Amino acid sequence: MASLSDRFRDPRSTEYDFISSIMVRCPGCTKAARVIPAPEEGSAPGGRVLFRPRRLVCRGCGLSRVWSGRLVALSPGTAHPATDPYFGMPLWLQVETRHGRLWAYNLEHLDLIRRFVQASLRERAPWYDTGQKMTLVARLPVWIKRAKNRDEILRAVSRIHASSAAAA
Repeated sequence: MASLSDRFRDPRSTEYDFISSIMVRCPGCTKAARVIPAPEEGSAPGGRVLFRPRRLVCRGCGLSRVWSGRLVALSPGTAHPATDPYFGMPLWLQVETRHGRLWAYNLEHLDLIRRFVQASLRERAPWYDTGQKMTLVARLPVWIKRAKNRDEILRAVSRIHASSAAAA
């Protein structure tokens, strides 16, 4: 029987669960910056999380930009450098592998990928419980899901963690 550390159960997370704080490369100083929800004045909480106003904030150079548009562009795949959906800035947490680009919006997103990849027993969420078939884990590229690439993906995750530690 597999131990708990060897087992991964799909938490039914989607890409939208990780866009509340996105680590990006600052266009001003190329250091780590964050895209976070902008404080909303006079509006009630709730509504569509995806289209709430966002703020790009860099502690390195003090850059601050506000996004309140209607166009959101989620990253299409792993062949090209990943960008944040609001400002189009390159993600901080990404690295090139021989199979494609591994990326994450934030450290929680990266931790989910790491836990999935290192597990020898991966359990999918039953689709009939919530009707949601395509969770974030289900949408991962096949090269990330393959057990033969496990060591390479975990090394890439370690490189990304090292870059985020250097940025902090």
